[in-house]
Amino acid sequence: MNADHQKRAAAARAVELVRPGMKLGLGTGSTARHFVELLGDRVRAGLDIVGVPTSEATRADAERYGVPLTTLDATPILDLTVDGTDEIAPDFTLIKGGGGALLREKIVAAASIRMVVIADESKWVPVLGRFPLPIEVLPFGFGATQRAIEAAIAPATDSVKFTLRRGQDGHAFVTDGGHWILDAALGRIADPAVLALKLAAIPGVMGHGLFIGLAHTAILAGSSDVRVIERP
Repeated sequence: MNADHQKRAAAARAVELVRPGMKLGLGTGSTARHFVELLGDRVRAGLDIVGVPTSEATRADAERYGVPLTTLDATPILDLTVDGTDEIAPDFTLIKGGGGALLREKIVAAASIRMVVIADESKWVPVLGRFPLPIEVLPFGFGATQRAIEAAIAPATDSVKFTLRRGQDGHAFVTDGGHWILDAALGRIADPAVLALKLAAIPGVMGHGLFIGLAHTAILAGSSDVRVIERP
């Protein structure tokens, strides 16, 4: 299977976990889109569920595939969130945010009893950091916020490269919440939990892509099989 087929295989296994009456968090990104599409097939076959989308893109996908939606205000406790990931380490720490929805994804995951991560096997890594860490920031005072981020990260790495994420029009990419994303290429994150605390303490940082203690199950699809791994 190529990478896209692997993503779909992982999504198909996750759909098997959905039970009638569940309240679901619906992730964002190419892998999560497969899950929403396959979930729509089951809804059309009579499955009674409701979902909370983590982005406007996922909302549009869910509406297209006929998945009924609600909000976290109306449904503050979710049974299950299924989402993709950019990296997952053996201790189930994650880097997320390649799709630009990290803050809403984290809010939805935290409101869920269980979070299932679906991915192709390349996302399983021994140590986080190969994928650039997305940091969602307020546009106001961007320069000052970036300097504070650099100071917080400096002790954890020998070198780091920051890139302001841009859209197809060349302007700064704007999240659904109206923020910008700074991608930090670290190479290796020795202690994700410590870095997460440092970033969260910076005024102007609205969120970051380190997901600590949120994921419970990983469904990883390889070239020949699909593995289900539970958090230690």
